Amino acid sequence: MNHLLKNSSFLKLIKKLLALCLITSFFFLSVKAQDQVKQPNILFCIADDASWQHMSAYSQVDWVSTPNFDRVAEAGLLFTNAYTPNAKCAPSRASILTGRNPWQLEEAGNHNPYFPTKFTTIMEALGQHGYHVGYTGKGWAPGVAVDKNGEPRSLTGAQYSDIKKANAPTKNISTLDYAANFAAFLNDKSESQPFMFWFGSFEPHRGYEYGSGVEKGGKKLSDIDNVPDFWMDNDTVRNDMLDYALEVEYFDKQLGEVLQVLEDAGELENTIIVVTSDNGMPFPRVKGHVYEYDNHLPLAIMWKGQISNPGRVISEYVSFIDFAPTFLDLAGLNDKSANMQAVQGKSLLDILKSQDNDHVKPLRDFVLLGRERTDVGRPQDRGYPVRAIVKDNFIFHKNYEPNRWPSGNPETGYMETDGGPTKTTLLNANRHGRHQDLWLLSFGKKPTEELYQVDVDPYSMNNLADDPNYAEIKDTLKSQMEAELKAQKDPRMFGKGSVFDKYPYSRTDLANFYERFMKGEKMKTSWIEDSDFEPVEKE
Repeated sequence: MNHLLKNSSFLKLIKKLLALCLITSFFFLSVKAQDQVKQPNILFCIADDASWQHMSAYSQVDWVSTPNFDRVAEAGLLFTNAYTPNAKCAPSRASILTGRNPWQLEEAGNHNPYFPTKFTTIMEALGQHGYHVGYTGKGWAPGVAVDKNGEPRSLTGAQYSDIKKANAPTKNISTLDYAANFAAFLNDKSESQPFMFWFGSFEPHRGYEYGSGVEKGGKKLSDIDNVPDFWMDNDTVRNDMLDYALEVEYFDKQLGEVLQVLEDAGELENTIIVVTSDNGMPFPRVKGHVYEYDNHLPLAIMWKGQISNPGRVISEYVSFIDFAPTFLDLAGLNDKSANMQAVQGKSLLDILKSQDNDHVKPLRDFVLLGRERTDVGRPQDRGYPVRAIVKDNFIFHKNYEPNRWPSGNPETGYMETDGGPTKTTLLNANRHGRHQDLWLLSFGKKPTEELYQVDVDPYSMNNLADDPNYAEIKDTLKSQMEAELKAQKDPRMFGKGSVFDKYPYSRTDLANFYERFMKGEKMKTSWIEDSDFEPVEKE
């Protein structure tokens, strides 16, 4: 043995083998470290019906305070042009989960649909690739989702909604303890397992406890310095706005508690946190429609140590269909490897890693919007089809069935607009011959085309579609919109848009609402008031 050790050739061989072992070890350690970076945890936080103007990081209003949303924005990125392609709960959430626009989702492009079995969601995909996935509160909803065998399917993973709080600030705010349920979710995962968790707040969805913003939130009617031009400005409307504000702030408080659980668990550093809302506030001419106030939503993203130059404000146009490909990218997957239908959106990682505020690419200089059946209440459960494009501070709409009522038929209570004091005030005023211009904006029929310059007309009040000075802009936007929709195989571009009206409504107790109601059947809903119904003369 001694003579071998003295042999220089043998010693050189040993040294080479040791060096190779060290290099191999470093290589595998490096790969493991890279895998950890590629597979961070994902915490997706979504409010229910909150407009972007009402997160205080945007400095738009003084009567809502959201310090936890602001914290995420300050430590990460604040997006000023984030849009959902459809401003209603189910189709908006379906786009988040699939990375596809509503017109690419068959039944799931409608509200309250049967979710097609062919579409795998991002959370199902991550669950099949090692992630611990689950949700609390409102996941994908409302609608019915089953697998090919007819068994219930959870599109957002296992539900964690058992733990309740003793009470809530108002009788209408959920007692669900979102943070405690998140902690229970974390306790169920293995130590090294990455996770994706969906914190789905029920706030600030209606109904509200009238006057709670003043009585329990300590707010004053005078705090509101501006009421949107398409509503009446009176104490009733201001109270309604402050009641909504109280629930926005409640969502933000729960967000803070969820973030604290994450930090206490030691997971904050390796978790990308996304905070947004599914659609705009549940008020007339907002939720369910296609305007700047409706589809333009809050978005802040934080990822400790991974976002380049945190604190940036991002003005690029981004769409909710960009979330799923971002999460696939983070997990080291793509739509094919994840067994998902082809995603339409684009990963946001290039923005997260950019050093610049203005990181505009041609692919991010516009967004597409639209709607089909966002609720029942019209004859034969038909929808109100719209497609729109937002680009260069303009929004162009095409209304494909302008003879239909955009908010639903008057006889059935304008079911596209949630009942509440602001809606009631507008309807009552119109019945007495007052503010008919405002009633028309929220409930009246629309022209075939609409064009608004949102940087000077944020409330979309001045329709420029027939102004010859804007004809070139309108035609350019319309051409691009239709070309993009054709490329995405939107059925409405090929004369097949009626398919959306034929898809069944999953609430069988409310399906064929118009016909059943007009025949005298007592039809009870949870989102419109008895006083919303009104007869109209036959045309």
